Amino acid sequence: MTDDLLRTELAARLRAAGCVFAEEEADVLLATSAEPDALAAMVARRATGVPLEYVVGWADFCGVRVTVTEGVFVPRPRSALLVREAVKLAGTRTGTSRASLVVDLCCGTGAIGAAVAARVPEIDLRAADLEAAAVACARANLAGPVYQGDLFDALPADLRGRIDVLVANVPYVPSGEVALLPAEARLHEPRSGLDGGPDGLAVLRRVAAGATHWLAPGGAVLMETSEAQRPAALRALAASGLRATAARWAKLDATVVVGHRQDRPR
Repeated sequence: MTDDLLRTELAARLRAAGCVFAEEEADVLLATSAEPDALAAMVARRATGVPLEYVVGWADFCGVRVTVTEGVFVPRPRSALLVREAVKLAGTRTGTSRASLVVDLCCGTGAIGAAVAARVPEIDLRAADLEAAAVACARANLAGPVYQGDLFDALPADLRGRIDVLVANVPYVPSGEVALLPAEARLHEPRSGLDGGPDGLAVLRRVAAGATHWLAPGGAVLMETSEAQRPAALRALAASGLRATAARWAKLDATVVVGHRQDRPR
């Protein structure tokens, strides 16, 4: 069977199983293995609703191939906005000899940190997550240290007041709406990576409150949220003493709020 025919056959089987992006998923499967038995096994797993990234064990995120293990939050295309905004802030600190210290909090696979580092290689990158599975996965994807713990509790004390860019892909789905998520997320991904509390902003508020103590002078914290949540998210940043701004990427339906520590680096 030719490659084109195999791709067509795979796409047809995936579409019959309800996969909306059947052709794209067929390409990913073929890029993972063209061996017939392996392909059949992967298609069978995908047909039961297992996320494609778990099936193949990887994802292409912002041009970086990252390992994805089961039980870890799967990186979303919309998080490219977090990467874009973090890169703008992550250059080497002006007038100093050290690289920018970037922390990927709630890191999941570490995909956001990996994508930022691919674009700004000179940064000092650290990462952290609550879930042991995520920490293990991120350690496979990142060269720098990955810590385990609840938000800032995971970080070494010597990072306090030194972080130049704190990027946190916090969960922001309201608790009452988790049941409405697609089954592949709701049934397979960790709830801690999805559930943002009653209004979806509980974790965002905790990060905003702690960021002022961990950011370096002139540093910034960036978090993804929904467009509807943006006003409340900006208020949370401002209430923590941060200068609050936002970025929007309509094509990706992506919104990022940014809190800037208002004093300047010396």
